[in-house]
Amino acid sequence: MRFRQVHLDFHTSEAIPGIGSEFSKSQFQSMLRAGHVDSITVFSKCHHGWAYHPSEANEIHPHLSFDLLGEMIAAAHEIGVKTPVYLSAGLDEKLARRHPEWLIRDAEDRTRWVKDFMSPGYHEFCFNTPYLDLLLAQIHEVVSRYDADGIFLDIVGIRNCRCQYCVAALREAGQDPRDEAAVADLGERTYLNYARRVRETVDAVKPGLPVFHNSGHQRRGRRDLAHVNSHLELESLPTGGWGYDHFPLSARYAQTLGMEFLGMTGKFHTSWGEFGGYKHPNALRFEAALSLAHGAKCSIGDQLHPSGFMDEATYALIGAAYAEVETKEPWCDETQSVADIAVLSLEAVREACPDGHATEEKPNLADPGAVRMLTEGHYLFDVVDAKADFGRYKVLILPDDVPVWPELASAIAAYVKGGGKVLATGRSGLNVAGDAFALDLGLDWKGVNPYRPAYFRPDFDLDALPPASFVMYGEGQLVELNGGRSLGSKENPYFNRDLFAFCSHQHTPSSKADAGPGMIESGNGIYIAWNVFGDYADNGHLILKEMVLHALGRLLPKPVLRTDLPARGIATVQYQPKENRYVNHLLYATPVLKGRVEVIEDIVPLRDVSVSLRLPSAAPVKRVYLAPSMTELPYRAAEDGGIAYTVPYLENHQMVVLEME
Repeated sequence: MRFRQVHLDFHTSEAIPGIGSEFSKSQFQSMLRAGHVDSITVFSKCHHGWAYHPSEANEIHPHLSFDLLGEMIAAAHEIGVKTPVYLSAGLDEKLARRHPEWLIRDAEDRTRWVKDFMSPGYHEFCFNTPYLDLLLAQIHEVVSRYDADGIFLDIVGIRNCRCQYCVAALREAGQDPRDEAAVADLGERTYLNYARRVRETVDAVKPGLPVFHNSGHQRRGRRDLAHVNSHLELESLPTGGWGYDHFPLSARYAQTLGMEFLGMTGKFHTSWGEFGGYKHPNALRFEAALSLAHGAKCSIGDQLHPSGFMDEATYALIGAAYAEVETKEPWCDETQSVADIAVLSLEAVREACPDGHATEEKPNLADPGAVRMLTEGHYLFDVVDAKADFGRYKVLILPDDVPVWPELASAIAAYVKGGGKVLATGRSGLNVAGDAFALDLGLDWKGVNPYRPAYFRPDFDLDALPPASFVMYGEGQLVELNGGRSLGSKENPYFNRDLFAFCSHQHTPSSKADAGPGMIESGNGIYIAWNVFGDYADNGHLILKEMVLHALGRLLPKPVLRTDLPARGIATVQYQPKENRYVNHLLYATPVLKGRVEVIEDIVPLRDVSVSLRLPSAAPVKRVYLAPSMTELPYRAAEDGGIAYTVPYLENHQMVVLEME
């Protein structure tokens, strides 16, 4: 995979004339050079359903008079740029109006995306209909006729469908289309059959050609769905509603799967489909660096004007980011994350839990809250699923609502026996029935605290806050000591807020009476009796982070990395086995919410950033330098046995390279 990719959308209505009329090979090549682009995903078929090349399997756009796809591929290859080819798999509006019976239908017979045919927008197809054979023919045609460097299939994934083809299939199998479980199972089988047949179609012509199926989100815990792809492209446009916390969460899971992957952002001010919207160059610089720091390569989304003329402002913008990426590539290829901590993803656990209630659709703020909190605390961590090797990590975090079934309990017990420590919060650690605590963390669970909100009074000093009783907005648990010791007490309010008994504007104050432990430490780990991670994602209450960072300070007294970066700074460590070197990535930018869009505009440089590292390698460090400048960086022995250095200047992104003997 290349590092500097562009994903070029071209969803172009049949109502627009002159398609591709201003395409110019020299201008196309000039823009790729200006953008420092080394791979561009070009288009065979768009959401409107049209082909952008002569086709027997499809129909060429009615206002396109030449082979635009072929000319783009030839022009890009001439200057050494790769060309994966895009096909809209799930959407084909031309065909939707001819074969509405092939569309996905819900239980009320409504379509997906646009719910009817009276509103502008697209309608999604079911792959359990004859549409699949037509799509496969379109893929076969592209792979056979063009020198494609890969296939990108968009708008796909597991779908629950009750079109008449799916209803008939269920009834023929003796199943009830009103049975949600049966419908969901058919959706799984339909998608996996689609992915298998695509792979067979491609391999019959070009064995091993890269194929990616874009569902918009890689589900944590579904390794089978990840591995139907040759690689992963993590769609994550911060300005399009994802936010700047989304990509690190996805990437820290993807890097544990052993697959190549890239981070896909966009040049848009908002999201896909926007013409004339541009983010600040500093935003793209930061987003590209964010990918590199998490072991990913880069993709930036663009949308071509119907005329075929490449937008010069866009490629100047992309070039500002990719010129920097180009100089950094040697230190970012084939890397492995270095991590002290594993966050057992709540999303992944819900996928794996054998009890059906745990897989229900429920809000999940625990995963993003944990990523935000650990990132601000500058801990090195991976996001893992229940199949992960916990023994690779010193601390295992179970965030907020992780149920424990016998196999998972055994895996955690073995991990603890081997010296690992557990940090569990909220309902995490309860068995799948939700009536007993299934882990040995020095406590007995007695139920949900009927008082909400309650208060927490820590028995330890806080870094940024004075001693107090702190309000805990979320659900709390009633626990008693059973071998553990309290790190802080719970206090209940005088009463819950009610029509006839309320106090002040929000909630009743603490009664100041000790109502039992709120945070417990044992030889195996620490338990916190509230949903601290989800609550932190929701309201950012500082005490929540202070509680977790204090717990981690006790469970992980000698972390791999320490730094005095500000809270919004990001620090990662990647290992390059082939070069036997570690790369410490340091990033700093401050996204600002402007209306509904997170924006990065100003990047304020930092000076004299201190870092100490206790690397897992037994070999000594022989050289430390800044990349890509190759400036030697003085280092010294750290007090905790590692090495320490000071980065004199950090503007957006700095890599510190540590070569081992």
